[in-house]
Amino acid sequence: MKVVVSAGGTGGHIYPAIAVLEKLKKEIKDLDVLYIGTKNRMESEIIPKRNIKYVGIEIYGFSKNILRDVKNIFLINKSYRKCLKILKEYEPDIVLGFGGYVTYPVLKAAKKLGIKTFLHEQNSIVGKTNKYLSNQVDLVAVSFLSTLNKFPRAKRVIYTGNPCGENALTTKEIKKSDIGLDVKKKLVIVVAGSLGSSSLNEKLKEFLRLSKKSDYQVVYITGKNHYEEFIKGTRFANNIKVLPYLDNLAGLMRNCDLMVTRAGASTMSEILALNLPAIFIPSPYVAGNHQFYNALEVVKNSAGLMIEENNLTGEELYLMVTNLLSDKKEYEIMKMNLRNLGKSDSSDIIIKEIKELIK
Repeated sequence: MKVVVSAGGTGGHIYPAIAVLEKLKKEIKDLDVLYIGTKNRMESEIIPKRNIKYVGIEIYGFSKNILRDVKNIFLINKSYRKCLKILKEYEPDIVLGFGGYVTYPVLKAAKKLGIKTFLHEQNSIVGKTNKYLSNQVDLVAVSFLSTLNKFPRAKRVIYTGNPCGENALTTKEIKKSDIGLDVKKKLVIVVAGSLGSSSLNEKLKEFLRLSKKSDYQVVYITGKNHYEEFIKGTRFANNIKVLPYLDNLAGLMRNCDLMVTRAGASTMSEILALNLPAIFIPSPYVAGNHQFYNALEVVKNSAGLMIEENNLTGEELYLMVTNLLSDKKEYEIMKMNLRNLGKSDSSDIIIKEIKELIK
């Protein structure tokens, strides 16, 4: 089987694609994969390191800069012509798109050439590129049940969940003792994405100060860019551990009691897969405020809590964490509701559909 994959810009698009590819590799011995991404965003570093053939195209998202957008129209057309050439030469059985503006010329070229196409949407709010492409692909898959009706022009839409969640179930476990934590105490992980958030750090410092008197322990991941500034001149209590970054965070999440986190698509899928109660602080700085709506999908099903960043204080967060961990009944209800929301076989569903498409 020959497969072309395209996804770009953020881990929320890239890692679901990788999860499906890893599963495909296990099932299909003669799998041949080509990944088409941008020349300058994170996929251009992540994918080649995994020994996957990679082609970068020059393309950018639209902005409010008129000159840049005019140039980008030219680049989109140029990228489309390049993708036509690549696909004609490569002759894939199917093209898979997982979001990001780079997928536009790739899937449009596949449509032109009559190649089977698949599109995956990770967020509860549909991305602009995916919305535009939805009527041109053979199958659209969504991560949230409520998103099924948001593709009215699509030929067919199915609910698969997000394949990233499965990685949390199979990744190498990180025990509390591996990073110097007390195995008997409950663990709260606080993280604001891989890069961290300067807008949250001061409020979370207050939360950590209040948490020193609690009977749980906290791992706060600042993000590499903010670590030195965050710890400068501050001594933290013994039950508080501050880290710049943790490789394989999902491995520690398997031994966590509560997450305090943003609401990006990959994080959401891991929380659902692990049935891990969480307090969401959605980033207000993302397109379409989609993190708020991702979190809302969980909150409205009584499977998590949310506090918006403009309402956040360290004291409010401390009370939310302490109350939830001490209320065994609410905590168990939340875990039960998470089980009803999550999907642990997303990759299997997607691969089955892919095989059906190329029969």
